[in-house]
Amino acid sequence: MDLDQSRILFIEDDLSLGKTIVDLLKINKYGVKWCKNGLEALLYLENSIPDIIICDLMMPIMSGEEFFFKVRKIKKLDKVPFIIITANVSFDIKISQLQNGVNDFITKPFKFQELLLKTKNFLDFKNKFKDQNQDLYHNSLIKYKKKNFFEKLNEIILKDVKLNLPIDTIAADLYVSKSTLYKKVKNFKNRNPSQYIREFKIEYTIKLIEDGETNVQVLAESAGFKSLSYFSICFKKYTKAAPKKYILANKLQ
Repeated sequence: MDLDQSRILFIEDDLSLGKTIVDLLKINKYGVKWCKNGLEALLYLENSIPDIIICDLMMPIMSGEEFFFKVRKIKKLDKVPFIIITANVSFDIKISQLQNGVNDFITKPFKFQELLLKTKNFLDFKNKFKDQNQDLYHNSLIKYKKKNFFEKLNEIILKDVKLNLPIDTIAADLYVSKSTLYKKVKNFKNRNPSQYIREFKIEYTIKLIEDGETNVQVLAESAGFKSLSYFSICFKKYTKAAPKKYILANKLQ
């Protein structure tokens, strides 16, 4: 695996131990970038975001603790899991690292299986969280596309609300096929386009009534209904009240 695509950033100044751990991680199908000190690791992080950082505590040039604090100040890295490796078994040292915000630590000498399992668990958890975020993004994108589509559809209907535009014309204005228009309206609104347009026009007349219009003939013509009786039928079906009764009720409110 190309080091630029590595998932694990490993910092260890002990060359023998470092080589052993890197080889074992690679055998287990992990990509690893091995840095010998914190300064080298910081230079690497300028252009890379690993999935996890495993770092020795006691190192020359920059200690693991100092490196951790520098990493956590970098916004793009503040959520990368961080494991400290330490030969100091002092309880105070362990508590200090956890209080600093280190996610976990491994005490030397250790079994490689411990390092491997802790690495795997952190990566599995992070990938699961990432998948959940991707699902949320996907769902949000669908909602945005749906909203955007119907906003455009409503604009087209409203612009020529007094006319009865053919479905072909509306589809063309939306830059979609007639079948796509039918499919979207059916999937998201459980209506066919004609029903959706008719109900949109009724909603338009309801807003006119709320604004003070009381003439049923004017309401029908304003929404493009050529037949007053057909308008009354559609209005009553949608609101459960005849236009005149609805207007009267609106006045009494």
